[in-house]
Amino acid sequence: MDISLIVILLAVFLVIYTIIQYNRLVRLNVQVDESFSQIEVQLKRRADLIPNLVETVKGYAAHEKEALENVVQARAASTSASTLPAIAAADGALTNALRGLLAVAEAYPDLKASSNFLQLQEELATTENKVSFSRQFYNETVRSLNTAVKTIPTSFFVGLAKVGEREFYEVDDPSARNVPNVKF
Repeated sequence: MDISLIVILLAVFLVIYTIIQYNRLVRLNVQVDESFSQIEVQLKRRADLIPNLVETVKGYAAHEKEALENVVQARAASTSASTLPAIAAADGALTNALRGLLAVAEAYPDLKASSNFLQLQEELATTENKVSFSRQFYNETVRSLNTAVKTIPTSFFVGLAKVGEREFYEVDDPSARNVPNVKF
């Protein structure tokens, strides 16, 4: 075999390998962007449900002003957040405010029996599940991208693909870490 043919085949192999690694990193980066967009879609859906929920509760529990204001303020913060840490923090605050509002609703039997409230509560629960699944999918795609960025040989192509590590979506919810008090 001619040495020039070997050099050409090696060069072709290196070009193809570089293209494969570059495309892999770009594909992972796009998946992370897409999965983050899904979180934003679900958070927007939840934010759109909240005014209806607040109005429904307001009709039954007008004097529960603090819980209603907490939800409205948390919703405003969640719709104006723009960075990943800010979005995650606002998401956690809104989740806590909604928990407080739903706890208030428990004290009003007429409200709990309202078909409008029940429908909104069901839609909100469905949306919360979708938000949770979207967060999980986002973190899985970030893990895949970060693993590729940190491991050899893909790490050699990070500069070429202009891709870097991404942050995980973490909601700091101290109440979620508390051990529940179970009594029999």
